[in-house]
Amino acid sequence: MSRYLRQVWALAAKDLRVEFRTRERFVAMAAFVVLTSLLFNYAVDWTLLNPRDIASALIWMIIVLGGLLGLGRTFELEKEDGAMEGLLVAPLPRDALFLGKVIANCVLLGLVEVLAVLVVSLFFQVDFTQNWLAIGAVLLVGTIGFVSLGTLFSGITAGTRMGETLLPVLLFPLLVPLVAFGASSTASLLAGFPPAVVYGSLRILAAFSILALVSGVGLFRFIVEE
Repeated sequence: MSRYLRQVWALAAKDLRVEFRTRERFVAMAAFVVLTSLLFNYAVDWTLLNPRDIASALIWMIIVLGGLLGLGRTFELEKEDGAMEGLLVAPLPRDALFLGKVIANCVLLGLVEVLAVLVVSLFFQVDFTQNWLAIGAVLLVGTIGFVSLGTLFSGITAGTRMGETLLPVLLFPLLVPLVAFGASSTASLLAGFPPAVVYGSLRILAAFSILALVSGVGLFRFIVEE
């Protein structure tokens, strides 16, 4: 393993160790998932609406809104302890710091997504086992794009007084294509259509995620040096 990859993994592992030790972000995100699903279960009249019709939109809404609770605090620990200055003077590339944060956030959000799928399938009796591999691919690709943008903009808002309040204002307009193609692909797969039907949308999601990741790698150094 090259030195660069070791640095990226060391940074991601450090964030994951801290999170699994404190569980602050995960508990907040998990609670949001459960409570939102529970409220929707009682707020919707299921005699007039098929649960499968809103399951895809609901799960993407939970992922985005719940994910913001965690992404908004990506750099909070470093800011509170003054550790960011130490990371910036350390002999490691700025993009390695960004990729380490992205990997850690992807792992954290992935766990929340598993919980979201379980909760939605339990409360709304939606079968995710059909086309589960294709659904997982759509969620994975969408997660990479969402986390890449969220980590980048979290670095921007971490240095402002508005902090987490400003993050959704900046991030939501950029997430429109991701949520639109992600939710439509998930809805088609839940309806029983073959995975080939969503290949076009999946390619668009992949292009979006790659663009978000490359943009984050290129721009992150300018953000943290300001």
